[in-house]
Amino acid sequence: MKFSVMVNEGPYTHQAADTAYHFIDAALRAGHEVFRVFFYHDGVNNGTRMTTPPQDDRNIVNRWSALAVEYDLDLVLCVAAAQRRGILDADEAKRNGKDGDNIAPGFRISGLGQLIEAGIQSDRVVVFGG
Repeated sequence: MKFSVMVNEGPYTHQAADTAYHFIDAALRAGHEVFRVFFYHDGVNNGTRMTTPPQDDRNIVNRWSALAVEYDLDLVLCVAAAQRRGILDADEAKRNGKDGDNIAPGFRISGLGQLIEAGIQSDRVVVFGG
């Protein structure tokens, strides 16, 4: 089965990001395909490289980045939600006159069209978080 996943909650404010990560990891290990992971609303906070949890805590952002490399996952941050929360890639930073970017490795910024495409290309879209 081909899944796409939508994550609507931040990495440390709700269990949605952890649950989505574990769902995707299990699905991929079971031989399913994940077309895209789309981060929306506060879920875009999963894609900032500036997250620095304590050493004895899990690093959810690093987990996402590692999973993206291991399985060649498409991790997409909603551009509008990311901009509202100060998450920028190099292009968005330059376009908006900011002095730097803070997007984590493995993530990219794009629009809601990527979510629509995910729905069209997948057998199921699974949503985590309100």
